[in-house]
Order: sequence, then C-alpha cells, then structure tokens
Amino acid sequence: MNVHEAISKHSTAQHLHLVRFAELDEQREQAIEACLDLCRRGLPFRVDEVNAITAEIIAHAKKGISPLRAYVTEDMVREYVNKK
Repeated sequence: MNVHEAISKHSTAQHLHLVRFAELDEQREQAIEACLDLCRRGLPFRVDEVNAITAEIIAHAKKGISPLRAYVTEDMVREYVNKK
C-alpha cells in the first residue's frame, strides 16, 4: 500500500468513526429530551436509556478520536428542569 492509500484509508476510518459518534450522540440527546419532557410534566422517568447510549459512546471513543459523554442521573435531569 502506498502512502496516499494509507492516508486515505486512515482518513476514511476517522470519518466513519465520527459519523457513528454523531449518530450515537443524537440518540442520546433524544433520550435526554424524552426524560426532560416527562420530568417537566411531573411524570416518572428513568435515565437507563440515556446511560446505555452513553456507555456505547464511551466504548466507541476508546476505538478512535471521538469525545466522551458523561453519565446522567435523575437528579441532574430534575436540576436542569428546575433551572428552566
């Protein structure tokens, strides 16, 4: 493999890694919004789905260049809703 092909392969791999991160991050944001909506309406909610996606993001980040995301607690959701 020549240098150009190696660089191209590496660049493509990084791009695909970031595309997958963006997909997971969007799923996480949607799950957070669902929790926020339930909390605003005074309904019970759980952050299990948010944190399952967060765990996927963390595992994915270990294989490439994407950022990490923090786990979310139910108290964090309540605090955010109460500040708004």
